Amino acid sequence: TLFPYTTLFRSLTQCYRLLMRTLRFDRGTLLLENWPQDEVPPGFIFDARVGLHRAPAIRYFDVVLDLHRRGIPYEDQARNYEPLERHHHTDRTPREYQAEALAAWKANGRRGTVLLPTGSGKTFVAELAIADANRNALVIAPTINLVGQWYDGLRRAFGDPVGILGGGVHEVHALTVSTYDSAHLHMERYGNRFGLIVFDEVHHLPGRSFQFAASGCIAPFRLGLTATLERPDGEHERVFELVGPVVYRKEITELAGDFLAPYRTERITVDLSDDDRIAYDEARRVWRSFIDDEGIRLGGQNGWNNYLRAASRSKRGRASMKAWRRSREILQGAPAKLRMLDELLRRHRDGRVLVFTNDNATVYEISRTFLVPAITHNTDVKERRRWLSAAEGSLRVLATSRVLNEGVDIPAADIAIVLSGTGTVREHVQRLGRILRKQEGKQAILYEVVVENTSEENTSDRRRDHVAYRD
Repeated sequence: TLFPYTTLFRSLTQCYRLLMRTLRFDRGTLLLENWPQDEVPPGFIFDARVGLHRAPAIRYFDVVLDLHRRGIPYEDQARNYEPLERHHHTDRTPREYQAEALAAWKANGRRGTVLLPTGSGKTFVAELAIADANRNALVIAPTINLVGQWYDGLRRAFGDPVGILGGGVHEVHALTVSTYDSAHLHMERYGNRFGLIVFDEVHHLPGRSFQFAASGCIAPFRLGLTATLERPDGEHERVFELVGPVVYRKEITELAGDFLAPYRTERITVDLSDDDRIAYDEARRVWRSFIDDEGIRLGGQNGWNNYLRAASRSKRGRASMKAWRRSREILQGAPAKLRMLDELLRRHRDGRVLVFTNDNATVYEISRTFLVPAITHNTDVKERRRWLSAAEGSLRVLATSRVLNEGVDIPAADIAIVLSGTGTVREHVQRLGRILRKQEGKQAILYEVVVENTSEENTSDRRRDHVAYRD
């Protein structure tokens, strides 16, 4: 006798679902089904391919709020995440600024960007945010080394399992860590699995190939972490749209001494040999004469790209590019820099020293000359981890190009020697940050070795345009 009623109930349920407004996740976007035209939320565009209105998945938070405010009933088939329900295992008490950062993030609806110096405990702020949000969470980091650090830290803080996307691993759990590359590739599939998404080193996010890692995810809660947000191309403002505004900020100078190691910076000038000076001046003359004759302005956002396009179109242009590269090689490999490095290593024979350059060739030359290990982008993961672990033990000096600029935790390092680098403020601040982990009695020093009366002086001035380098 119950059969007809059961059948009727199922039929009515099916009819209800056919008529009910439905919000659905579809490959990094949201779709509206059975939705009256006059009730379509802002941001949706009609997609003739499927006959439905579509919007980026990032609109989920605003859409849900809009529907709630208007009292419109709907069935949410987009959301596929649950409460995390994991205890935060820690005996650490948040520092005052860490608690303030969390409070500011919560006050902004659990959306926003936190700027804290390297070594100040941004990862712990993220752990506090994960525990507070209590939702399935995805942490995105720029390198596989950082993914490994996050994986280890989250396992300690929240226990197993923790998933990984990247480096040949494809495991998704309620708490997962991913590279930006892997998040971009897989967000169509997993973009509705997380209620919180954390972007480590969030200044990478505005890269054209990475933005889908944010726009293709429905996560209503978002946290961006970085020490240096601003980008020369101005694209850092995209972070505010994809993650949220800056809700909290502290500079190195505000934390040095109390929460970071006290530090000082010193710029040392050296000179070229007579032969190198002649070769350098000639290379610069060839490069500059092409720019002047072509009327190219190097300033501004597109100046360098304009030069590259012009240089590629003629034999003389290609010669100018070759001359520019030659001038950089002369500066980066100047013998006087290696002599100064020898002096500084002797001066700090009891310290833990990181030597930074802008090119691999100089790193390998330093490694051969001073018999110290080198880490470049060619160093495999196992060897890199071995040397980084040794840097916390008996290893005294480690040379690297640009791969250790960000995100590598070497608390014992107290001396940084910059032999060459780009003109970006971010890179220089990141290199300073590598030696600021506070330890008892630690006094950090950053040396910058610059060739006098060359373009390196201007480069140094540009990258030191930050409060961390001002008296």
